[in-house]
Amino acid sequence: GTIPDSMDGIFDALKEGALTMQQGGGVGYDFSSLRPKGSAAHQVGTISSGPVSFMHIWDRMCATILSTGARRGAMMATLRCDHPDIEAFIRAKHESAALRHFNLSVLVTDAFMEAVHADAEWALVFPCPEVPPGEGEVRVQKTWPGYDGPVDCRVVKTLSARGLWQQIIEANYEYAEPGVLFIDRINRLNNTGYAETIAATNPCGEIPLPPYGACDLGSINLVKLILSPFSEQATLDWQRFDFLIRSALRMMDNVIEVSHFPLQQQAEAARDKRRIGLGVTGLADALIMLNLHYDSDEGRAMAVRIMQTLCFTAYQVSIDLAREKGPFPAFVREAYLHSPFIRQLPRALQVGIHHHGIRNSHLVAIAPAGTISLLAGNVSSGIEPVFDWSYPRRMINDGNQFESVAVEDYAYRVWREMNADAELPATFVRAHDLSPGAHLAMQAALQPYVDNAISKTINVPEDYPLAQFEGIYAEAYEKGLKGCTTYRPNPVTGRVLEAGESASHCCSIEREAD
Repeated sequence: GTIPDSMDGIFDALKEGALTMQQGGGVGYDFSSLRPKGSAAHQVGTISSGPVSFMHIWDRMCATILSTGARRGAMMATLRCDHPDIEAFIRAKHESAALRHFNLSVLVTDAFMEAVHADAEWALVFPCPEVPPGEGEVRVQKTWPGYDGPVDCRVVKTLSARGLWQQIIEANYEYAEPGVLFIDRINRLNNTGYAETIAATNPCGEIPLPPYGACDLGSINLVKLILSPFSEQATLDWQRFDFLIRSALRMMDNVIEVSHFPLQQQAEAARDKRRIGLGVTGLADALIMLNLHYDSDEGRAMAVRIMQTLCFTAYQVSIDLAREKGPFPAFVREAYLHSPFIRQLPRALQVGIHHHGIRNSHLVAIAPAGTISLLAGNVSSGIEPVFDWSYPRRMINDGNQFESVAVEDYAYRVWREMNADAELPATFVRAHDLSPGAHLAMQAALQPYVDNAISKTINVPEDYPLAQFEGIYAEAYEKGLKGCTTYRPNPVTGRVLEAGESASHCCSIEREAD
């Protein structure tokens, strides 16, 4: 939920997070509602320490909960690009031990991107409706978390938009965080934007969620659908794919009914919109088994066909479920049909929604799928390229201690079983063999068929020029992505991973925590 800008509210929110993590959940928070460092708390006569300082309290809470033996958790922290403490937020993880249980993302608006493009000034602001304007003070009207409508905001500081953008880019280049969420696009494309405003996501970013929203995720393992792998007759079993989509949607809708939520507000939010996120895993392995290169027009075309089939079938199943069980309670027919994502669906699906409603507000998401992909035979995770042919994975042993275990990629293992020591075909490609543009192209190709979002890491070589690196984020915005996360090897996150700590970076092979 929205964190109230008061000591009581902050620690109530901390308690809610602790209870959620105790039961194995990750949490996402927008800290933009907290007043900036150095501003006065007039009622008690003190000075605020700012949102970043409170994030450290959440970080320690997460570490404490994990020490009790709970499932490895993680958190997502977001902050608006016009919050006065945004520069401190950008620098928050520059030290190797700082906020290791958090993933960070800047909420980037369309107005900010326009200001960057125009090399204009950018105002950092904060609400102060209860305080009369001082002499010469500049005020603007803004929508802000914690307020029902536009609110009077004081301009705290003005700086170069391009300079602030450069700070974000350089922090990503050197420290792999913070990522960016194109928040206006997320809200504009939100099927239930008429009933909610989104300012945060789950820990890995594939589900943008309203206050107390919850994940209900599932992934179809594509490698199990490949017939005659590596042969000229290799194909995907589309009939079985259709069956799995229909079965998964019905199962995931039932999950909402049988789940026990840590907080009553979470139960109410889940049942009000009945959000689910069905996606795929093993895409890269499946393409290899179909003799398709990840970075090829043919490979992307196959991936698009897979996601389009999943999306359109999922919407038809949810319409059928609405006819059988009723639409989600927050469904408002005309408002829902007017949302941009729904308007680009096939006409038959729009007509079905008009006549019968729809059971689930959202249906498709692409998660990291790290743990389930490992359990499925170490297939490639989500839509990521193959991480490597063989490498160590950290697992918890019977003594509740991490140990390193050697694993092999699924497609690589199957090829070796079929072809012994034959040379690997050119279609066998790993994440670090691909250009950043190849990663970006795959994510952009699939985004039109994903109503939630995509968790995808764009791998960048260590020697990649900074000037070209900036272009990745600009292109992500231009191509219509909802967010962008990159990973370039660097000393800070590299040391954390090598040390074998339990808090892995969001972009490593170990990430999960949804």
